Amino acid sequence: MTNYLDFEKPLAEIEGKAAELRAMGRANEGMDIEAEAQALDKKAADLLQSLYADLTPWRKCQVARHPERPHCWDYIEALFSEYTPLAGDRNFADDYAVLGGLARLDDRPVMVIGHEKGHDTKSRIAHNFGMARPEGYRKAIRLMELADRFGLPVITLVDTPGAYPGKGAEERGQSEAIARATETCLALRVPLVSVIIGEGGSGGAVALATANRVAMLEHSVYSVISPEGCASILWKDADKMREAAEALRLTAQYLQELGICDRIIREPLGGAHRAKTKAMESVGKAIRVMLAEMDAKSGDDLRAARRRKYLDLGTKGLAA
Repeated sequence: MTNYLDFEKPLAEIEGKAAELRAMGRANEGMDIEAEAQALDKKAADLLQSLYADLTPWRKCQVARHPERPHCWDYIEALFSEYTPLAGDRNFADDYAVLGGLARLDDRPVMVIGHEKGHDTKSRIAHNFGMARPEGYRKAIRLMELADRFGLPVITLVDTPGAYPGKGAEERGQSEAIARATETCLALRVPLVSVIIGEGGSGGAVALATANRVAMLEHSVYSVISPEGCASILWKDADKMREAAEALRLTAQYLQELGICDRIIREPLGGAHRAKTKAMESVGKAIRVMLAEMDAKSGDDLRAARRRKYLDLGTKGLAA
């Protein structure tokens, strides 16, 4: 059953009517309803095209958070072979909000790390809705250092509303773990490619996305704070999230202008959740291209270019 977003309600009505007509046709063999159903299909397709032609930043946030959108594990299964998960930070515990391990992209050994949100209530609770604790970031540090030692490219898949803000996480050094993960990203002498596949929330995303190449899916978002959190701080009213989303400039299109996003990956019409296989294939193709761009570079050059990229942030603006 399709999960429709608020702004897709007119589309839900049309697609629902087409489904009802076809159900009636199956129940009554003498009833010819296919022509009418096809007319509704065309109307739905036109409306879908119109809805997604110019999404507002807030609507892009909704699409980025869609519960049926492919998550980290989906990408690992679709794009990589011989995936061998590596668990734990060798200090406190394993964090199921961060997945990571050795794998092959085509026939190339890589280290893949990403946030996992889960698909249903049970898995979302198990993965803490993609909100990592300090041990998750320390696991990522351990895996990145392992990849650096053996000369393996690192691929990160970012999809988190932000690092977990609970008391236990703060007691175990959440901010220090995020800072160390960011420092580790900057120190790597191997290619580091990051893809924002849904939400890129605050330092919890930056800790895995301080990369040589940062790609974003067309309807993903990347921001220092959620629109709701921003609205609560600035206007003391979380209902002003639409205005906050506009002010935050959190879409891939804005961030490419700012030099934060290097590549925008097109999504199927209606978002990645409507054609998951096609969306994941597009991400895989982009990762291969970005890795190929760095194949001839030395470790020192990769590290220097990565550091320069982040020192230069802020030199581009969005002034009209």
